[in-house]
Amino acid sequence: MHYLIISFSHKNSTLAIREKLAFVDEAAQIAGMRALNGDTHISESMVLSTCNRVEIFCSCNDPAAASDTVFNLLSQHSGLSREELRERADVFDDEGCIHHLFSVASSLDSMVVGETQIAGQLKDAFKLSQDNALSSQKISRAMAYALKCAAEVRNATNISSKPVSVASVAVAKVKESIGEVSGKKALVIGSGEMSVITCKHLSAQGVDVTIMNRTFEKAEAIAKECGARVRSFEELDYAINEYEMLFTSTGSLHPIITEEMLRPCEFTRYWFDMAVPRDIECNHEIWDIRLFQVDDLKEIVSENIALREDEAKLSYVIVRRHVLGFFEWLKSLSVEPLIKSMYVQAYQAAYEEATRVMDHGYIPKEYEYAVRKATEQALKRFLHPFAERMRDGSDPMRIDTLIESMSFLMNQEEGSDLSQNACTYYPKGK
Repeated sequence: MHYLIISFSHKNSTLAIREKLAFVDEAAQIAGMRALNGDTHISESMVLSTCNRVEIFCSCNDPAAASDTVFNLLSQHSGLSREELRERADVFDDEGCIHHLFSVASSLDSMVVGETQIAGQLKDAFKLSQDNALSSQKISRAMAYALKCAAEVRNATNISSKPVSVASVAVAKVKESIGEVSGKKALVIGSGEMSVITCKHLSAQGVDVTIMNRTFEKAEAIAKECGARVRSFEELDYAINEYEMLFTSTGSLHPIITEEMLRPCEFTRYWFDMAVPRDIECNHEIWDIRLFQVDDLKEIVSENIALREDEAKLSYVIVRRHVLGFFEWLKSLSVEPLIKSMYVQAYQAAYEEATRVMDHGYIPKEYEYAVRKATEQALKRFLHPFAERMRDGSDPMRIDTLIESMSFLMNQEEGSDLSQNACTYYPKGK
């Protein structure tokens, strides 16, 4: 068994590329995972698709063959060639894969280091995969450790002491451009987590916020939570020309704001398109609109990284420790039942042979205890070096092959009952 991640992020792909790769709704994610799991080389899969990254996480038996399957799927999904995707992608397998997963969960690989959204997005992606029976034990183990690692990074460092996100950076950018924003009006379009965070940040700055969404009830719920107004999505054509600030983050497959909707205004407009795919498609320069997209926030992001550099170094020490701990745990989790089964079957054979000898009268009855102890001790002495090598030298990524081979040699199916006559003594680590 191997782990594999193929990653496209703000580090290796433009916004236009990430738009084409994005899985914009749960139906698309589920279809993608089902296609992956239908391949003989992939047993479990998970798709993470956010404004800054598209990543495929798999449990597989052959990383090279599984990579081919993933690139084929992404090529069909995006319309991009497999060659271009291979050139851009970051590919991580086994230990590198787990290290990357833990770094992503801990927000060390984010555009805004320390942002608080990614752990929740990972949980949502995992839940979707698990609820649809597209991941089970292998990915569950890795995700449990990843979230445990992320929690320790948050608690042991100050990297998230001032919670940040793409949304908060966008609000910071508009304050930098306009100056005082208290009393000004802003329109927020969308009902996802990004929109909620944006509303909260704007309201905290004294901005008069209006929320708009295709589903009016969702907009009302956000408005109630954030102290904002609500406006019908049917008024979008008019509303975009009435607000100085506009923030949009929807799951639309196509732009919701286009050139023909724009009207001249007496003020400069500041628009933030935080959606992937993009929500806004227009020649903003001729309309006196300052348009910022996800990748335009890198200046503030760079400052964020510099301020958090020391905390990031400490965070990576924590990540590395959790990676090592994960593989040690994975190894022991897989090896110990195998060693126990080997000892129990050996002692069962010793018990049966001692019983046969005694029943035939080859050894006097008064020596029965000594015979049984001698046969058990001989088997223990013989098996001990094998058990130690299995504990100390097992490659956790190949442990399934070892288990299958040993199970075949011992002619025992996983989970089978063992004879009650077998000796229950099992030496662990002695």
